[in-house]
Amino acid sequence: MNGKVFFVGAGPGDPDLITVKGLRCIQTSDVILYDRLANPELLKYAQPHAELIYCGKHPNHHMMAQEQINELIAQKALEGKLVTRLKGGDPCIFGRVAEEAEILVENGIAYEIVPGITSGIAAPAYAGISVTQRKVATTFTMVTGHLCQEDTLSPEKWQALATGTDTIAFYMGMGNIAYLCEELIHYGKNPETPVAVISWGTSAEQRTVTGCLTTIATTVQQHKVPNPAIILIGEVVRMRDKLAWFEEKTG
Repeated sequence: MNGKVFFVGAGPGDPDLITVKGLRCIQTSDVILYDRLANPELLKYAQPHAELIYCGKHPNHHMMAQEQINELIAQKALEGKLVTRLKGGDPCIFGRVAEEAEILVENGIAYEIVPGITSGIAAPAYAGISVTQRKVATTFTMVTGHLCQEDTLSPEKWQALATGTDTIAFYMGMGNIAYLCEELIHYGKNPETPVAVISWGTSAEQRTVTGCLTTIATTVQQHKVPNPAIILIGEVVRMRDKLAWFEEKTG
């Protein structure tokens, strides 16, 4: 008899931000396959006999190819085991959950998706920024920044990002932050639009630097801001001056 797979969102970094259902999946699973951005503190809740498998992906370096991960999830479930696939943030926000679930469908394996808190909302919140604010921002867009290079994003989409949305959260965009800002300016966004870069959001290592579209790339370089980080662009960033509440790492 086949087992079952739970795709669990581990949340943005703070282990207390996982959902009750997500924690229950960790506590009851036979196998846990976890990502780099899933806080390892959560693994302490696993059963003593649980098999823990690291599937982390660093920029330009993958411990395990995506195809291998897909096959391993299915293999463990076909052995009759209860499997948790633990992903940072939310499984459905740039988490490749559709690819991993597809092989389960092909093999008749039952699965559930357990949503998690995504870093594009949580990291700004810990930095004192609400991604929407009455009379300031009524639209919010999440973009995968590492794919926004060369000709991978059409002029029409850049135009929409620059002029059609109030707040933008770029995930995985630190490697080409200068390009992202330049393109937004080119397609009509005010060069003085405020930007916050939040590194390791919601964790004890959280750091935030701010600037505008014309200065933030240099600021990030000067402060040596590390990955992973959310690049948040929009007038809502100005809220941080008044609403910052989380004590951040300064060194």
